[in-house]
Amino acid sequence: MNPDTWPANALATYLTETHLENSPTTPFSYIEFQGGSFDPWGGWGFAQCLELVGYQFERVFYKNNFASAVTIFSIYMTYGGTNWGNLGHPGGYTSYDYAAVIKENLMVDREKYSEAKLEANFVVASPAYLTSVPGNLSNTSYTTTSRLSVTPLLDDESDTKFYVLRHANYSDRVTTPYKLTIQTSEGDLTIPQLDGELTLHGRDSKVHVSDYVVGGHNVLYSSAEIFTWQSYGSKTILIVYGGEGEQHELAVSNGGQGTLSEDDGVQMGKRNGATVLNWSTSSSRRVVQLECGLTIYILDRNSAYNYWVLKLPDENGLYAPSGQEASTVIVKAGYLMRNATMSGDTLNLVGDFNATTDVEVIGGAPVNLATLNINSQASEFTQDEYGVASTSVSFHPDISVPLLSSLNWKYIDSLPEIKPGYDDSLWRNADLPQSYDDKINITTPVSLLGADYGFLTGTLLFRGHFTANGNENDIFLETQGGSAFGSSVWIGDTYVGSWAGNDAAANGNDTYTLPNLQSGTEYVITVVVDQQGMDENYVVGENEMKSPRGILRYRLSGHAATDVSWKITGNLHGEDYEDKTRGPLNEGGLYAERQGYHLPGAPIDSWSSSGGPTEGISSAGIAFYGAELELDLPAGWDVPLSFTFTNATSADALGSSASAYHVQLYVNGFQYGKYKNHIGPQTSFPVPQGIWNYHGTNYIAFALWSLEPDGAKVEGLELTVNGRVKATFTLFSWVNG
Repeated sequence: MNPDTWPANALATYLTETHLENSPTTPFSYIEFQGGSFDPWGGWGFAQCLELVGYQFERVFYKNNFASAVTIFSIYMTYGGTNWGNLGHPGGYTSYDYAAVIKENLMVDREKYSEAKLEANFVVASPAYLTSVPGNLSNTSYTTTSRLSVTPLLDDESDTKFYVLRHANYSDRVTTPYKLTIQTSEGDLTIPQLDGELTLHGRDSKVHVSDYVVGGHNVLYSSAEIFTWQSYGSKTILIVYGGEGEQHELAVSNGGQGTLSEDDGVQMGKRNGATVLNWSTSSSRRVVQLECGLTIYILDRNSAYNYWVLKLPDENGLYAPSGQEASTVIVKAGYLMRNATMSGDTLNLVGDFNATTDVEVIGGAPVNLATLNINSQASEFTQDEYGVASTSVSFHPDISVPLLSSLNWKYIDSLPEIKPGYDDSLWRNADLPQSYDDKINITTPVSLLGADYGFLTGTLLFRGHFTANGNENDIFLETQGGSAFGSSVWIGDTYVGSWAGNDAAANGNDTYTLPNLQSGTEYVITVVVDQQGMDENYVVGENEMKSPRGILRYRLSGHAATDVSWKITGNLHGEDYEDKTRGPLNEGGLYAERQGYHLPGAPIDSWSSSGGPTEGISSAGIAFYGAELELDLPAGWDVPLSFTFTNATSADALGSSASAYHVQLYVNGFQYGKYKNHIGPQTSFPVPQGIWNYHGTNYIAFALWSLEPDGAKVEGLELTVNGRVKATFTLFSWVNG
């Protein structure tokens, strides 16, 4: 609700002590540290979560972890997922994007991703960090202001020191100037020495270093943060960066004369034999060539996001683990570089591009590069006197997808169970006098819980048979399906009401008024329960996973409970499910699902023509729509596609007066969305590339369940292109790249 508000006292500074008290002989591990944020039904959406735990959160909290010298750092989660084929648990909706560094649709355009990349590369390039020991946090020992806190990390095996700096009030938004006093092999120094003051922006943190060794050269100190360094023969490349408008200073012991080979704005001087560089961060790249053989790239942070360190495999196609000697290339190339291989004087790069992009190989290319292939295509390039190879990748997307409103939609009723004469003889008899679930004592004559009959996922249907006596005025029902579930009730083919549900209610009850029933006539009560899946066992000993799904209580006026005999069905054949490809969670008990109409090859030609889900239905019920969708997307391109409910209104704005309806969507048989217009918050449903046929026919289907007597229609629905990314995608390039 207030994603820009960070709570007080939430930054742990006792982690090292806790580790040493509990397990001093094991590696210091953070397992499943916060990488995003969960969002429930009726929540504020992952965009708000991203604002709360985005790139600023990473800078402050992750670097605070570095300040405690963590050596195993596991993040939950690295990339967002999707609860396809019903839900992973009822508390969450279809999207499990989690505001992770990589989006649910696998786009990497969040700044949070780029910040994580900077920090990860720094750790990989800093072996001294792994043997460092934290000192005491101080607000007075290292800087000229008590507004800042510094934790030193000292390496027992070298002179290298790390200084993790942040605001004492970690959520502070102010920009604070300071000078930093550090220990070096040349004695204690206060920096900057040449000019100005250092600055720390609000909700930021930095790792300053001293006596930091790069390829045999000693960086006496650097206030600018290290992205990476790599050695290539007699040449070593160091890349440093700073935030917008910050003053920085870096010194190299015995660096010799410095030459600014690119741009200007770097002041140079000598102090006690060290070459000192001082600058104000700019969007213009500065490159300094030192006489000692060290080349320093000086970047602003936003530019550093576009640099990639790619390992080269050995002759057996294997990659050296991080921290060991490995051949690499350093590439500036924008959106995403996946991997690189080298054969003689030929360099092959694989990457994704979402715009026309200048590509530079600033380190690791053969001195006399003959061929530069990008995504298997030869590129014209130039190579300068420093060995930097430059080229450009053109991006001219020609991508279009059909309008869903233009498809030849077909319709079939997915609630024939309420029609006169419907035959439920093949349904399971609900006749268990007790439940197998020891968490509940049933209060109905027989169990009406789906799990007792092998129906564990998706929609449940119940048919209660009874003979009217003329005294039936109403029916009371309590159903349970998990957060945001719904249920609807019919007598014969007459709709009597629904429990529309809300974000918090796992169960709901209501008393529904009945029409006049004719004494002596047999009637059927049909109950549809949109169960949301089983709960997680989150609290030890609570056994939440045993919370039942189905009908908990009922009362038919004028009748004993035993006057009603029940039938139950769910997904086809329950636990002995048919679809071994898509698995046991993919489908529920809707009529269309039990008939396999969500699968490719459904006999839609025999169905009625329709305008599709945006035309909707005029009464309470469940409509099922199918259509074929032809795609012709460029070969070799990764084009994330989503279904977007374009005229959707937030659940908060809709309020209790909203027309309630649920939608399930399917692509080539895979269920990839549960949309609930009156609850929210999800309105866009990504479907991954592997589900689509990019160059041919796709079968898409929608189940529309109106929980209102006047029916419902989807106000707007589009197939949207979330990103336009040119790529050569292979599993191994992703893993190793």
